[in-house]
Amino acid sequence: MNTKIAALQYWLTTKGASLKVDGEPGPATRNAVIETFRNREASAITHPELNQFAERLGCSVRQLATVAAVESAGGGWDNTGLLKCLWERHWLWRRVKIAVPTLSDPKPGGYTVDADGDGINDSWEKLADASMRFGFGIAAECASFGKFQVMGGHWKALGYPSVVEFVWGLTRSEKAHYEVLARYIEVNNLKAALRSISANPADCLTFARGYNGKGQQGYDKRLAAEYVRQK
Repeated sequence: MNTKIAALQYWLTTKGASLKVDGEPGPATRNAVIETFRNREASAITHPELNQFAERLGCSVRQLATVAAVESAGGGWDNTGLLKCLWERHWLWRRVKIAVPTLSDPKPGGYTVDADGDGINDSWEKLADASMRFGFGIAAECASFGKFQVMGGHWKALGYPSVVEFVWGLTRSEKAHYEVLARYIEVNNLKAALRSISANPADCLTFARGYNGKGQQGYDKRLAAEYVRQK
């Protein structure tokens, strides 16, 4: 018996999946990994809650809205209610040092949405396949999730009890996505950079580099342009 798979199966059953907890990977468990993180009725964040986050971070609601619009096209779920996810094959390579077609590679890339035409985001299928082989914990750390596309690998630094609870929490409400963003900004000392976002790309550069990496690929310009649209 694979104890990691058994533990995952048990956790999935606590969230409503109908599975036999036998520690054996298979299509039912793979499917449950995907379906458990689908929520078509997640509650939207309210204006008072947005104001609370802006006050907590010392920024304007407009600056928060700018980051939200640039990240993940502004939404935290796809049109089927599945939590947004982006599989990063090079992160799995760093963990396991094994090349697996579509799942693990030293170089970033291989991003697809629905290459097999089955209506399920390919990133979730890759995450589910990696979970069957390496365990959900490792797999979920190798993808980014939600409205603000935060990597699962940050779960511990952000104060979550486990990566599975980090991802599960994001499925519950839009407010949970802003909580992840707020923690990420606080942990990485980006509050001042967030407050600097304006219509000038130069003012957005520090946040762009801090949030999206030094090779931020025009993120500063996208923030500035979106800030203007949020007027």
